[in-house]
Amino acid sequence: MSIKNSITTADALTWDSMLRLVRSLYRDGNYRLSLFVACASFFGLRASDVLRLMWSDLLDGETFTITEKKTGKRRIIAVNKQLRAHVLDCYVRLGEPEKSEPVFRSRKGGIYTIQRINVLLKEAKERYKLEIEHFSTHTCRKTFGRELVRLAGANSEMALIKLSELFNHSSTAITRRYLGLRQEEILECYSILSF
Repeated sequence: MSIKNSITTADALTWDSMLRLVRSLYRDGNYRLSLFVACASFFGLRASDVLRLMWSDLLDGETFTITEKKTGKRRIIAVNKQLRAHVLDCYVRLGEPEKSEPVFRSRKGGIYTIQRINVLLKEAKERYKLEIEHFSTHTCRKTFGRELVRLAGANSEMALIKLSELFNHSSTAITRRYLGLRQEEILECYSILSF
């Protein structure tokens, strides 16, 4: 639960910062959190959907299908080859659990909660000195969107159309605002003036 009058929006990480975090967590033996950040950032899923992933989803094929918890919408997710290699490394380091088990099983046997992941992310922010103000599970989803827009370059409008559908937004204007692009565009108005 958030504190009254507090900002509850998440900021995006740069893609390079996200990858450094994933690698640092892995290097330090924090394989599940490394996997969470990687999967959430590469798939663009909400934390509630990432936490429901099974090992078989990530290891048994090039794609898997998920029904989003919030929207009930079915999505087919492709597992990037480089991400698959990271997943396999973590799987081996975690003792090769049964593929029918949840990926994000806690030491106590349950599934990590979003609140617990947020606590772990805030600890990681401090430990790895991440330059981000509002860091939470939703950061990864925004990182995914921002990176796709950045990679699209001149075709960023097409990327926004695809993201709008993927995020189940009613318009690209909402996607722009969601990713913080609209605010950046507005702030640019001030920098073009000369003195």
